[in-house]
Amino acid sequence: MAASCRSVLRVLSGCQRRLLITSTPSSLSASQNAARPHPIRSYAAAAKPAQKPRKEKGTTKDVKEEEEKKKKKQQKQKIDDTGRHKPYGLTAWAPVDDVYLVRFYPKPMYDAEVAVDMLKNFQKLDFTPEDQPVFIDLQLDMKLEKKKKVDPFVSTVHLPHPFKKDLNKVVVFTENPEQARLATENGATIVGGAELVEKILEDEITADFYVAVPEIIPKLVPLKNKLRKKFPKSKRGSVGVNILKMLELFKTGHEYMVERDCYIVTQVAVLNMPKEHILDNMRAIVQDVASHKPAEFGPLIERAITSSKTSEGLRIKFDTFLPQEVKEEA
Repeated sequence: MAASCRSVLRVLSGCQRRLLITSTPSSLSASQNAARPHPIRSYAAAAKPAQKPRKEKGTTKDVKEEEEKKKKKQQKQKIDDTGRHKPYGLTAWAPVDDVYLVRFYPKPMYDAEVAVDMLKNFQKLDFTPEDQPVFIDLQLDMKLEKKKKVDPFVSTVHLPHPFKKDLNKVVVFTENPEQARLATENGATIVGGAELVEKILEDEITADFYVAVPEIIPKLVPLKNKLRKKFPKSKRGSVGVNILKMLELFKTGHEYMVERDCYIVTQVAVLNMPKEHILDNMRAIVQDVASHKPAEFGPLIERAITSSKTSEGLRIKFDTFLPQEVKEEA
């Protein structure tokens, strides 16, 4: 009996020893931190695009490409919105009813002939004076290359059909007796030399235009602050040797100037003048204004509006007033 108990105890101790050995990590067993096998990818990876060789700057091909891009940008025209449902911020392109709010629709643009007829009809409907003035309002694009701009200018143009009944008063500065005689005979209001400076400063003499010969300009320096834009200048054509030519221009000439940097508002005619005369005067002023900017920098005039003293402003197409290019037939 005792022998059987001892054998049982040996078996149990052996089993316990075996359990302790298997529970402890063995150096022969695989480590938990060992690299585990990953699944092998059986598809091909996307090939990387080959790097294009760098183009050397300054080559003729690059220059041509840049020039073509610039030409495409210049040839881009404004998007025509007439095919859209309605213009941005407005109700529609044209009103349907006879009575509507003007601010909800784009302003129409008329031919110059149609606009003048409308101004005459407005005068009849409103029973306003027939001899009221007709104005033209021009908006200019004064930009040049880089940051340069066209300087605001003052110009005098000879209208083909003058609307003023009286001639302009012209003062001629000269100390030459022969030139003074010619100026007096050809319609100069006052002719004199340096003695006229004090009278002009004291407002004893006033005139529409002041012209002078080059020799007397240094003696007229005290009048610069008084006359300002009317002071004789060669750019305006009021300083020169040919007094007869200057008198011919300034006696019947019409003066206009650029105001607020890019706007011209000036009278062109009287409403009771024939329509053809009004259009001729408009054409003369538009062409003279357009000549102050080189054509290579684009058109100078951006917008043109005509109106009478008592009417609303009407946008007009001024392209017909500009000289048209004649295409040579091959």
